[in-house]
Amino acid sequence: MDQLSYKTISANKNTVQKEWVLVDAENQTVGRLATRVANILRGKTKPCFTPHVDCGDNVIIINAEKIVFTGKKMTDKIYQRYTGYPGGQRETTPAKVLASHPERVLEHAIRGMLPKNRLGDQLYRNLHVYAGPEHPHQGQNPKAININDVR
Repeated sequence: MDQLSYKTISANKNTVQKEWVLVDAENQTVGRLATRVANILRGKTKPCFTPHVDCGDNVIIINAEKIVFTGKKMTDKIYQRYTGYPGGQRETTPAKVLASHPERVLEHAIRGMLPKNRLGDQLYRNLHVYAGPEHPHQGQNPKAININDVR
């Protein structure tokens, strides 16, 4: 009889090893940075990845105001939202959002790459984005990583 010599191991919240990582967003392209951070939040960079479990790391992003867009996306890309009232569709560009709330551009891009369910909401809470180089998470001893080396 042919048998497998190994068992499939499924992670759960008791066996997951969560870490804190620090990412510097200076001179990074928005989409490429967002995909790599979303993979870290999901836990896809770990060997114990389980799709239905929060097995990703907590991510701190600093210098969010220094991100770049390729081409003319800074002025031509449009973010749309709806207030809920008739005629309440509002539009804005990344340039305007970066001027007022620089962290929202990255938060919006990363949120769109996470699952659209309760797990996605839980994963999104592990993301912390700050406009400047300072952050209040020194007590967690975050490990600084080069985001270009993450696949």
